[in-house]
Amino acid sequence: MVDELARIPFFAELRPEALALLAAAGASRTYAADDVLWLTGAEPDGLYVVLSGEVRIVRARQGRQHVVHRAGPGATIGEVPLLAGGGYPATAVATRTTRCFVLGAGELRPVLDRHPELAWRLLRHLSQRISFLVERLDERHGLDVRGRVVRELLELSAAATGPWFRLVGTQADLAEEVGSAREVVVRVLAELRESGHLESDGSGRYRIPDRETLAALTP
Repeated sequence: MVDELARIPFFAELRPEALALLAAAGASRTYAADDVLWLTGAEPDGLYVVLSGEVRIVRARQGRQHVVHRAGPGATIGEVPLLAGGGYPATAVATRTTRCFVLGAGELRPVLDRHPELAWRLLRHLSQRISFLVERLDERHGLDVRGRVVRELLELSAAATGPWFRLVGTQADLAEEVGSAREVVVRVLAELRESGHLESDGSGRYRIPDRETLAALTP
């Protein structure tokens, strides 16, 4: 576990004795796709570090699920209520088979006391998280549903290794990601295909013929 933690950017520069203390204090947990790590309002039980897979953080509003953010390998989650107090502000769900390193609430404080450099890393990480969430909130307020879908498609296309890409999960998952209803997202995808801005091969793969033209649909 020490070697695995050392490969995670968040822990990479910690001293060997700090990594050894972390590894001994924490435990590895594995979750299947759609397993819930915690529910909104639950008491925090530890600091989670995603070792593999992905965790989706979602909030319910007006009967719909909205994705706050996604945490992939190397990300830390659950630290805000653990340090600030109170329950979890959102629900965490594994999007696929996921393994996490979990440092319990009772074990975290002694580690921070002995290695304050980890506390500074947590503060810096939280500051970066807040900046990301503020930018995401501004983006959602500044774009309509079509604009948010277009942004998501452009990001998926940019991350693909070839011209074709797949959605992250189902169309319902995409609706959660952009904060809308599945029916609205399905209609937007259909309109983009009909207008020639998006192509589909019928098996769930998509291709953007002209990224600049599609990007021009957003402000």
